[in-house]
Amino acid sequence: MSQSFELIYNELKVSEGDHLSEKDLLDLICDRVLGFLQHEPDLLMSYLYRLDIDEEKINMALMPGNIDDAHIALGKLILERQKQRAEAKKKYKVDPIEGWEY
Repeated sequence: MSQSFELIYNELKVSEGDHLSEKDLLDLICDRVLGFLQHEPDLLMSYLYRLDIDEEKINMALMPGNIDDAHIALGKLILERQKQRAEAKKKYKVDPIEGWEY
């Protein structure tokens, strides 16, 4: 498994043996986003906020007439942000703080 996708795989609960391509990963994310859009849109917006995805990009993804359906546009934003987060984790590895082992 690619190290840059490790965080994403963990959050989607995909096992290491499931060697997924980036497209397969995007499909999984888009399916989850579609479910949230249909059943829990407020929770989805909360997740997008917690992922620190730019609000303007979210609004653009939700606009009618977009090339992609909303769940695909949002899925792409999520995947891109998760890749950024994974790269930042690799680049700025921080040692655990002594006494904070919980």
